[in-house]
This record gives sequence, C-alpha cells and structure tokens, in this order.
Amino acid sequence: REILAQKIQRAWLIHLNKTIFHLLKHTICAAEYCVIHGILKNVSPLEAGIVKDPSMKYKVRFRFSGETFPPFIVFKIFLHTEGRGYKYFSGKNLLKPSSEVISCKMMGKKKFYQQIMEDECLFQKFKVTDHVDTVTTQDYMQVRNLGLLDKIPASSGGKNNLWLKLNLKNIPRTMMMYDIINYAESRVMSARLQKEMKYLLQTPRTEEIQHQLQIVSEVRFPSLVSLQPLYGPYQQQSKMRHLGHLSKQAQMKVEKMRQAHMTPKKKDASEV
Repeated sequence: REILAQKIQRAWLIHLNKTIFHLLKHTICAAEYCVIHGILKNVSPLEAGIVKDPSMKYKVRFRFSGETFPPFIVFKIFLHTEGRGYKYFSGKNLLKPSSEVISCKMMGKKKFYQQIMEDECLFQKFKVTDHVDTVTTQDYMQVRNLGLLDKIPASSGGKNNLWLKLNLKNIPRTMMMYDIINYAESRVMSARLQKEMKYLLQTPRTEEIQHQLQIVSEVRFPSLVSLQPLYGPYQQQSKMRHLGHLSKQAQMKVEKMRQAHMTPKKKDASEV
C-alpha cells in the first residue's frame, strides 16, 4: 500500500507541475504580446516611456529562469539596430590615459584598485572580456554572444542590461497573470483561476490561443452585485419582446391608415 500511495502521490505531483508549467507558458506569451507596456510601467516608468516612443525599435523578451521548479519569469529589453549599431559612451572607453599613474590620479586610489580587481576577475572567468582582448573572429563572437557588456555595470564601461525578474508587485491584481504566478509560488488557486482552468488547459488552436491570451491578460474588475436590477434576464427579454410586439402593431396600424388615405385619391383620379 505504501508503494501504491507513493506512485499515486508522484503521479499527482507530476500532474500539478505540468499544470503550473502550462499556465506559466500562457503567462509568458500574454506578457510578451499583450501587456508589455503595462508591466514596464510598474517596473521602470522611465524605460516604459522610452519604449513607448515610436522611433525606438525595441523588442522585449520573456523567458524562464531559475534552478528549481517552478521557474520564475525574467525579461529583457533589446534594441534593433537594423545593421547600424549603437555607440555606448563610457569613461572607460573614451578616456585613454597614457599610463596607469595618470589613471590612478584621475580616479583615486580606491576606485582605481577596485577597477583593476574587477577587470582581473572578469578576465579570469571569461578570458576575453573586452574588444581590446579580441584577436580572432572566435574571440569577437565570444564577447558578442556571452553578452558581457550587458552584465558589466555602466560605471565599468558596460550596458548594465540584465535579465530582470518579474514579481507579483509588477503585475496588476486585476489580471489573471497575477493569479497564475501566485498559484505557482504558493500553490493556492483563486476562484477566478479555478473558473477558467478547464479552458486554459485545453490544447489550443489558432483562435483558441488568442482567446486564452486574452483571458490571461484581460483586466477584470469585481462584479457589482448590489447594483444589479431585481428582475432577471428572462424578465428583461420578455419586456423587450413586448416592446417589439407593440412597435410592430403600431407599424401595421400606420400602414393601414396610409392605404385607407391613398385609396380615395386613386378613385378620384380614375373618374376624371
């Protein structure tokens, strides 16, 4: 019995993990295609304003990260250069002193030693950390593919464009995305998510994918039950039908009066 209980428990945990991963995939797709600006506005209003600029060719990518399950969602902003490229200005690249003594005087001893230690640690880890270290095409591709400039702080000559973690604080509570991430972290399912769970776990087609993403990214407000009228939908329909019936009777009555009014004129014209 213990072996059977362990098998059932393992199968149930696998089912729960598959369900959570399926819902997280919907969350990533909805975040990338539907609510990018809303999320960035909560994370960094300055970057959200830059991204909203139509002249900026950008792409926000979302992906999974983490060493344990469930994974957490991270995102990063990429700029499309269209082959032109961007120039990042930094004092490390622009100010080229003739010797290390001049650099030490300009930066101060503490900052100078800190910069030397940081450069040495990066060099020991990646071997090729700057375009100055590139000798072959392979070295250049290594610097480019590893994204070292993105990982290095801006004060050290990098871009400081890291993968940022998406937290519950960055997502409005009115979206289904909040319920999904909260369910993945705490394993507590909300009533709103439980209502849409059956549809979200279906194998989607093209139209169903769009509808599922709409459900996940839609902003929903609590229903105002107290403001609803006392009569139900059936009474509303019967009332509308009654009004429509009266309008048809009125139209028929007008048509009969018009025909009765036009008939004598036709007879008078025929007699003349």
